[in-house]
Amino acid sequence: MSARSGYIVIGVIGAGEASLKQRRLAREVGEEIGRRGAILASGGLGGVMEAACQGAKSAAGTTLGILPGFDRAEANPYVDLAVATGLSHARNLILVRSCDALVAIGGGFGTLSEIAFALKLGKPVVAIDSWEVSEGIFPVSDPKEAVELAFKLVQEGKCRTHSKERGNGGN
Repeated sequence: MSARSGYIVIGVIGAGEASLKQRRLAREVGEEIGRRGAILASGGLGGVMEAACQGAKSAAGTTLGILPGFDRAEANPYVDLAVATGLSHARNLILVRSCDALVAIGGGFGTLSEIAFALKLGKPVVAIDSWEVSEGIFPVSDPKEAVELAFKLVQEGKCRTHSKERGNGGN
C-alpha cells in the first residue's frame, strides 16, 4: 500500500480509440485491479480507459477518471469518481501523479506523454503491447502478470509517490 494513503492506485493508460484486443486486455487488467482492492485510475473516457473501468467494476472495484474537459458527465459509465480538470492533455500529469504505478496498453502520443511523466516522477510502468522507450518500463504480455508486477513494484518501493523534486520541477 502507498505509505501515506493506505490504499494503492494503479493507473491504466492507453488510447481512446482502441482495438478489440486492447479493450479485452484492458478489461482483464481492470478486473485484476478491482479484485485486488486497488483503485483504478484512468483518463476516464473511452477505449482502453472505459474497458479497464468496466473490468474493475465487474470485480467490485473503485474507479477514478481524470477528465480532460470541464464536465464530469463526459466520463465513461464505469467511472465512480470523475474529476473534470479542464486541462485537456495537461491532465495526463495529474493522472500520473495520482498513481502508484501504471499499466500501459497500446496507445499513441498521449500514452507516451503519460509514460514520460511516470518515468520522470519515478513511477513504474508495466507495458502490454505499448511503448518500450526506456529503462523503467516493464514489458509483459499477460494482464494478470501486468497487475501482479505493478503491485510487486509498488510493494517493493520501486515508485516515488512523494517525489524529492517537490516544488522545483526536478532535473
